Amino acid sequence: MASSFYQVVFVVSLCAPIVCGSPPSAPSKGSPHPSSTESTPASQVSSSNTNFAFRLYRRLVLKAPGQNIFFSPMSVSTSLAVLSLGARSATKSQILRSMGFNLTGTPESAVQQGFRHLVHALSVPGRDLRLRMGSVLFIRKELPLQTAFLSDVKRLYESEVFPTDFSNSSAARRRINSYVEKETQGKVADLIQELEPQTAMVLVNYVFFKAKWEKPFNPQYTSRRYPFSVGKTTVKVPMMHQEEQFAFGVDPDLNCSVLQMDYRGDTTAFFVLPSKGRLRQLEQALSSRTLKKWSHSLQKRWIEVFLPKFSMSTSYDLETVLPKMGIRDAFDKNADFSGITKRDFLQVSKVTHKAVLDVSEEGTEAAAATATKLTIRSNDGSPHSVCFNRSFLLLIVDRATETVLFLGKVENPSKV
Repeated sequence: MASSFYQVVFVVSLCAPIVCGSPPSAPSKGSPHPSSTESTPASQVSSSNTNFAFRLYRRLVLKAPGQNIFFSPMSVSTSLAVLSLGARSATKSQILRSMGFNLTGTPESAVQQGFRHLVHALSVPGRDLRLRMGSVLFIRKELPLQTAFLSDVKRLYESEVFPTDFSNSSAARRRINSYVEKETQGKVADLIQELEPQTAMVLVNYVFFKAKWEKPFNPQYTSRRYPFSVGKTTVKVPMMHQEEQFAFGVDPDLNCSVLQMDYRGDTTAFFVLPSKGRLRQLEQALSSRTLKKWSHSLQKRWIEVFLPKFSMSTSYDLETVLPKMGIRDAFDKNADFSGITKRDFLQVSKVTHKAVLDVSEEGTEAAAATATKLTIRSNDGSPHSVCFNRSFLLLIVDRATETVLFLGKVENPSKV
């Protein structure tokens, strides 16, 4: 039976090539998670995460122009937040600043408290929505860990910690890959291709998401060979079709149409179709304010929707991207992870992010805030028709926490 799946895995690998140490600063202490996202820490984290998502998106577009983009900003930022618990001095401040946090105005304890709330809120099981998120650390057996770091990753992020024998790199790789494959229900296999002999710790963050549309498409109306524009040519794709009431609007400032389709449960998808030749303008303008404007301005009306049925898989080596976003010291000899271990010098050697996406007749998700109204360019008497037959953006948002779970761009839906 066709379904919608979104699986994302983020891996951070740390190496311990030499021995040294320096005293750690006091670990941050998060307080119990707030009761709603209106509380300051959670709302600040959510807003910063959204802006971080769009900054990372623009970097990935530069790295892979003309390619499909798909990733989980929540997975990446949560992994960085976990990593920051063990970072000290400039290494810590670079990580948190790159994520959009001003430590002068927002203490680290508030940042960690906000993440704790989001991770907990997103992990609550729902009847109509399967969303599982978690962090796990595989740590070299003989590595002497700081007690505070171990305590904080378990308390704040409910992370599992597994002592691992990295001297047998192939066995360690199989163990990590097997764990990830199980947690993503077989969707992400062979995540790690190789491990360096000096590996001291592997941090894995995974997200598994499966949902059904609130208003599913009828497979009988799916056209199997519909033209989709890719550059100056076209490819044939299965195009789903339905006429229903959806939240919809045209943003005249950004020259794009915005369609919101809800999933069962508390999640929503935004499909954003830029006018021809306006994709770059749209990408440069994306921000948390933009998303809030859309989510609070779209109006429900009858819409005839044409949307591709597609699957894609992406993989990114973020160790080449994150330094350009300000996280520099973590990757070189200036790294200070003395909050993880006093004895050994650690630095980040590899950051891998993998994502798998399936969109079908049965499923996808949305969220945000502002009072600007968007226009609808059609007569009220007939349904407005929107056809996603060229490059478009996709955002999946958890409404309760106003968190962007997934973000992507579909350039070629025929490319797996």
